[in-house]
Amino acid sequence: MRPDLLNPLFAETESLKGVGPGLARPLEKLGLTRVRDLVYHLPDRFVSRRAVTRLDEAGIGENIVIGLTVREHRASAGRGPFRVLAEDDAGDIVTLTYFGRASYTARKLLPVGERRWIAGRLDQFGQMRQIVHPDHVAQDSGELTAHLTEPVYPLSEGLTQGRIAGLVHQALGHLPHLPEWVEPGLLAREAWPNWAEAVAEAHKGENAKARDRLAYDELLANSLALMLVRASNRTRRGLPLHGDGHLRKRLDLPFSLTGAQQRAIAEVEADLAQGAPMLRLLQGDVGSGKTAVALHAMLIAVEAGAQAAMLAPTEILARQHAETLRRMAAGTGVTIALLTGRDKGKAREATLMGLLDGSIQICVGTHAIFQEAVAYRNLALVVIDEQHRFGVGQRLMLTQKARTTAHCLAMTATPIPRTLTLAQYGEMDVSRLDEMPPGRQPIDTRVVSTDRVEEVIAGIGRHLAKGGQAYWVCPMVREQETEDLAAAEARHALLKERFGDGVELVHGQLRPEAKDAAMERFARGEAGLLVATTVIEVGVDVPNATLMVIEHAERFGLAQLHQLRGRVGRGTGRSTCLLLRGEALSETGRERLALMRETQDGFLLAEEDLRLRGGGELLGTRQSGDTPFRVASFDQIARLLPLAHDDARLLMERDGGLSSPRGEAARVLLYLFERDWGVQLLRGG
Repeated sequence: MRPDLLNPLFAETESLKGVGPGLARPLEKLGLTRVRDLVYHLPDRFVSRRAVTRLDEAGIGENIVIGLTVREHRASAGRGPFRVLAEDDAGDIVTLTYFGRASYTARKLLPVGERRWIAGRLDQFGQMRQIVHPDHVAQDSGELTAHLTEPVYPLSEGLTQGRIAGLVHQALGHLPHLPEWVEPGLLAREAWPNWAEAVAEAHKGENAKARDRLAYDELLANSLALMLVRASNRTRRGLPLHGDGHLRKRLDLPFSLTGAQQRAIAEVEADLAQGAPMLRLLQGDVGSGKTAVALHAMLIAVEAGAQAAMLAPTEILARQHAETLRRMAAGTGVTIALLTGRDKGKAREATLMGLLDGSIQICVGTHAIFQEAVAYRNLALVVIDEQHRFGVGQRLMLTQKARTTAHCLAMTATPIPRTLTLAQYGEMDVSRLDEMPPGRQPIDTRVVSTDRVEEVIAGIGRHLAKGGQAYWVCPMVREQETEDLAAAEARHALLKERFGDGVELVHGQLRPEAKDAAMERFARGEAGLLVATTVIEVGVDVPNATLMVIEHAERFGLAQLHQLRGRVGRGTGRSTCLLLRGEALSETGRERLALMRETQDGFLLAEEDLRLRGGGELLGTRQSGDTPFRVASFDQIARLLPLAHDDARLLMERDGGLSSPRGEAARVLLYLFERDWGVQLLRGG
């Protein structure tokens, strides 16, 4: 149960003055639903303004504070701007320009003949100096000294900087006194402020110590929670699985296992034989052979007289896995069943009965395989595919379906930099498939300017005429008024007009049944071209699709581009990936696309993406909800995570865990960052 002293921070934002339903909606878009969220809604940057007495002292483009005397109001005809002419102490004129309804406010704030203090950015319009929509207008110079340095917050539509700053100010007034959870020696060595001071300072100005302290708190909470999961897992009783190899001997795979696959299988086999349940992450690049490792693990469970289940994030991926596993395990005699939310009636009942009586040894499906109505005779191993789609809490829930805690093998095809593996999967042992199976052909990757799009479309026509299939990936679903990006719907309409009914469209806003039907039609070869957003990043395996076009490729992260490219090159034919780039290409965008052309090593690309993006989104996949951190930047993760990890281990192993005085403070920290599933595990034993 959350400690009472945190209640003020977990009060809803609507408890703050001036926040009603109308303001709550844009706040919710930013994830600001509680006072705590506002406290941790840190500024992106700060505006620094210089106080000047004359306009000549300031440069064009500079943010200034200056005293001016209002000389004239000039209203424009129609919807033109409202201009206020004002002069400095030397008699030089500047225009204060307002648009729209702001003109009514300007008349009141800036009466003719009165002196006012103005804060804003000095610009040039023709021969005149101007300040468009001054940030602040005050009657007294002292009122603006507080605005010489001012935070700039992330916004959503319907919010202004002033409104957010006011709400943050209110939220900071609710800060409780919290006990200190940082180890005293570290606190002194880093010269970090206490928690409340760090929060206040981080909103006031550029303060690296304050920001580092807050980032460290988040990393410590995460490390400690994952350590609690790991410790809890080691105390649980699992079912040791000793396979005798009789099923694996019957496997007749059309390929030889790589050294990396053999190493991973040996690590999994050793884990399964232990009394404590396995908790292992299998990281493998697209096409590195994770499914073969998973099959070996599941056959060990079946050899030991137990059952295994494989969880996939989508129905189409579950069907694909079931077909692949049945094909690979054809000579073993093992019964493999598919169970999804779509299964109904007698077929579903037969599957449920087979799981209950043990005649079904391996079950593949979506989250439906863990519903309350589904019972297993002896489930001992859970394989989770595309691990990044499931959180720690879900991982734990799935393994509780067995009579004793099931072994867990989680897999991800999203290569994660070594720096971040500890942050996301600190409770798990990690195996890496860093070797590609022999004979897999490299994908010919080219960068093409969007002004050659007609040539690309003509090339697709020739490709389809030869019986080939292709993907066309767009970054958006519909055109946005403010951005000139290709939208999937518009592109689909154009390509369908050109190539007819063999063109399908899938995107995240489609109903799941419609999306699956379109993908299945493409997988069966009934459609030649699939226009899509990034929903195809995971879960489509069509060997005949050997051409991929990614429009506005500069808008994607490296890892995401690599994942998308991995949809082709899955058969024996030579594959091509065309990266269509826009004209306005940043230096980072140029380097990113060059890297895609040069290498197909997903782990190298992940490390490079981290270097290029710095404090940006995790591998370009934040839209999947992948990043576990709100406060810590990637630079801070690289610097501070080792410290946080060591401190968490020190607390657990030497300082008495959560029952010590500092442990009690750390318990508060876990609830503050909503990592309290670690506490629940401790309580549950």
